[in-house]
Amino acid sequence: MSSTFSTVSGSQRGYDVQQVEAFLAEARSAYSGEPDAPHVTAETIRQTAFAMVKNGYIPEQVDSALERLEDAFAMRERERVLRETGDETWFTQARSVAEAIVNRLDRPEKHRFDRVSFLSNGYDTGDVDRLVEKLKGYFSEGKALSIEDVRTSVFRPKRGGYREGQVDLVLDSVVDVMLAVR
Repeated sequence: MSSTFSTVSGSQRGYDVQQVEAFLAEARSAYSGEPDAPHVTAETIRQTAFAMVKNGYIPEQVDSALERLEDAFAMRERERVLRETGDETWFTQARSVAEAIVNRLDRPEKHRFDRVSFLSNGYDTGDVDRLVEKLKGYFSEGKALSIEDVRTSVFRPKRGGYREGQVDLVLDSVVDVMLAVR
């Protein structure tokens, strides 16, 4: 068995070792450009999830490695697009996505995203709106904010909160823009 990452101890749960290793093998193959390699992108890496099992890999170690891997794929994707279309097209696309994000962020507090039913849990609106204020500072005023800050954002569950999928989609777009303008 591979020992790419440390495993959790005792009754703790970590990422399924076989799933992690299989995904890393696919990513390695795709990055190397091997024939018949699976299609892996920065977005694919960002959306990857693993089952939690006993004796699994420590999630923080795997997540950190996946973030570096996502960065490497994003840089390669950027270089490819720049070669094919040029700087102007790349930055025009990034600017367009950034404008759509800013329009979403400029909505009034507690109304920036769709809400789930009061019987269902969504993301705590206050938690999300606090991050939104930081994002507004980043996009509108050039305030410092790292990709890590966005990637590791955690929101408490709350009945009647923001719809999780919609918030996650916007945050994925934020990461895409941040990677594009690096």
